[in-house]
Amino acid sequence: MPRTSPLDGLRFAFGTLTVFPVRVPRWDREAARGGMLCAPAAGLAVGVSAAALGLALLFLGAGAALAAVATVAVPAVLTRGLHLDGLADTADGLGSGKPAEDALRIMKQSDIGPFGVIALVLVLLTQTAALTRAYDASWAGGAVAAVASATVARLALTLAARAGVPAARPEGLGAAVAGVVPVRGALLTAVVVAGTAAAGSAALGPYDVARAVLAVALPLAAAELLLRHCTRRFGGVTGDVFGGLAETAATAALVVWSLG
Repeated sequence: MPRTSPLDGLRFAFGTLTVFPVRVPRWDREAARGGMLCAPAAGLAVGVSAAALGLALLFLGAGAALAAVATVAVPAVLTRGLHLDGLADTADGLGSGKPAEDALRIMKQSDIGPFGVIALVLVLLTQTAALTRAYDASWAGGAVAAVASATVARLALTLAARAGVPAARPEGLGAAVAGVVPVRGALLTAVVVAGTAAAGSAALGPYDVARAVLAVALPLAAAELLLRHCTRRFGGVTGDVFGGLAETAATAALVVWSLG
């Protein structure tokens, strides 16, 4: 098998986590490892795109609320709504209270149940409200919040794909990436993202540097709690669980940025 290059990892990350027209020539676990390590880079691209639209609307006089709605919409469009769909399916599976096999079957169904609807409404409202507050406080802070939340959302996937986390099913995206990332590599990626967020917020002031670090640490903690709960309930991770983790981390990051 040919040695995996960094470009293979980037292709895998962008090809599986975004709608950007990127060809993915390799789907083996070596490529998946590189792809999950590069997942925050895909999130960065999504976040920059979201912030760009939000800022464009702000500068055109649309107001913080409309800019926030547009900013929230961009990641949904650039992922074909897969993460939101995963969040809804995970909520339905957890909310069903059924054994793992039955819960996984519920998650595979194409319809969305009441728990999924509630989760989607609450998450989207929270993200929009948090971004509105961030844009009201500062256009730059709102843009940084949009970029940081999208990046941290994909960083949560890197950590969830670490060694020792099993797949709940033998097939699907969850099985393809479960356990592919070495723990040390996942932790190093988290440190790099946190350091980059802090450095990028330095121009906004010392308070924002601390907030940037918290906007990485607290969302990852929230995603880790959800990951452990899903692993206990379902016996491992699925593609839907990864989507739920991404939306959980993104929402928590935006809430942190909206405070103060």
